[in-house]
Amino acid sequence: MSEDKKNHNDENNGNGHDLLDMRNYSMEKLPDRKKTTVEQWMAVIGAPLAIVVFVLFAFIVDVPYLHNIESDRITSEQASEIYATSGSEAFSQKNQFMLAIFLAAIILWITASIPNYQVSLILIISLVLTGVLPERVAYAQLGHPVMWLNIMSFVLASMLVATGVAKRFALWFILRFGKSAGSIFISFIVINTVLSAFISATTAKAAILLPIFMVIAAVYGADGGDKKNNFGRSIVLQNLLNINLGAGAFVTGSGANLLAAALISGAIEGNIYFADWMFAMFPTMVGMMFIGYIVAMKIFFPLKPEERVPQIKGGMQRLKEEYNKLGPIDYQEIKTIVIFLVILALWATDRVHGVSATAVAFVGAIVALLPRIGIVTWNDVDIPWHLMLFSAGAYTLGAGFNYTDLPSLSVNAFFDSLGIGYETDFWVLYMLMTGVMCFSALFFQSKTMRTMLFIPIAIGVAQRFDFSIVSLALPTAFMIEYVWVLYFNSKPAALLYETDRYDLKDAFKFGFTMMVIGYFLNIILGETWYRWLGITPDGVFGLF
Repeated sequence: MSEDKKNHNDENNGNGHDLLDMRNYSMEKLPDRKKTTVEQWMAVIGAPLAIVVFVLFAFIVDVPYLHNIESDRITSEQASEIYATSGSEAFSQKNQFMLAIFLAAIILWITASIPNYQVSLILIISLVLTGVLPERVAYAQLGHPVMWLNIMSFVLASMLVATGVAKRFALWFILRFGKSAGSIFISFIVINTVLSAFISATTAKAAILLPIFMVIAAVYGADGGDKKNNFGRSIVLQNLLNINLGAGAFVTGSGANLLAAALISGAIEGNIYFADWMFAMFPTMVGMMFIGYIVAMKIFFPLKPEERVPQIKGGMQRLKEEYNKLGPIDYQEIKTIVIFLVILALWATDRVHGVSATAVAFVGAIVALLPRIGIVTWNDVDIPWHLMLFSAGAYTLGAGFNYTDLPSLSVNAFFDSLGIGYETDFWVLYMLMTGVMCFSALFFQSKTMRTMLFIPIAIGVAQRFDFSIVSLALPTAFMIEYVWVLYFNSKPAALLYETDRYDLKDAFKFGFTMMVIGYFLNIILGETWYRWLGITPDGVFGLF
């Protein structure tokens, strides 16, 4: 074998492609994952189980929606009047269908018996055919502003790949921080935190960072399929964690955060400012990132000695040679960097100029796609349309909840079943509302949907029990970004799951542990840091 051929094989590492070519790690080129035995069985039973559950809850099981409506403030005569005037039969049937469709969709998403975008398509048409949603409302969710923000963000992210800026940055990153595996993970904490202050779409952050950490994973010998290692598991799952924690550090970190702040501001007839959210959550989320680093590296995914050093032949010198081949930065790369920085700056200052993040992304994408003076063509753009359809189904599910008022009725029944009266202690309500928001992330794909459901409920609970709205609603909003456990819990989770560097067991044991830690940390902060900031009112008794 010639030396050139040998070097070529070393470069490809047996995978048939350049390990440092970012285009090989675009979302549409991620290899199909090989399912484990458990996942294969789940896929087999998923569809039949979903059908059975749908039939049971749609036509057989009688769900008592207004169960325990009598309370200290509602007489039996008033309860009877509510039953008589609410159109209970028709209303109940729609709620039955809504609940049945929701449960069936959750089963299909969890078991992955059919692709997630097909689940969304089935969900959308089911809501139409059962009469839960009008057609115009159901189909319109594909045009949700957040959907357009994600599409335009993918156009902007494609600039970094098509011009080579992403590859240049990845190589510089490895050369600068690749002397030890630990420094690489810590550096991603910093990168995620900085980007989160400017980018209001977690999927866009995932798309930008994916090629970078996939290259680093390849350099450190982290292959997918049957050759998974702890470096690969850790770098993908820690980035998934940090992408979402970073978004939670700033009110501009995601559209759901901004929606929550707007709902709370409207209720208090005041404002939840950028600084209010940042002072409360920035140290919290950065601290959680470092806790995640320790939990991953010391408990769940400790690195073997061979995983702590680069595996590419020639080590760091090989990477330095690849970096030098790129030559000086060219005009197209400079334009890409300038446009990208302008977009980030406009996203970060939208409260000053009043232009929405979606509109800013639209303008940036138009400039990037302009003939002759632009940077990319449409063929260069990498948009995961299956994820877009997946998201449309989640938003349609949220619209169905709003039309049927199923969440509100369910939560009220939940309060009644627990015997929670009007003299309930603040901390019981605090732990309940933050817990519902936190752990509901295991079952929902859309942060926006959870925000629309649970923030108004938190506001109503605070008003009902005569507590400060901010004291309950804001800590509840702080749990919005806890969407990293299962692959269908968020678009970044669905995207990074396709890298095939970890399986569901890895994701659950690490992700659920971090979710529980975050929940209890939020309780401790409610008694300490949030009380000092004035979020927790002084008039409530201490928890400890």
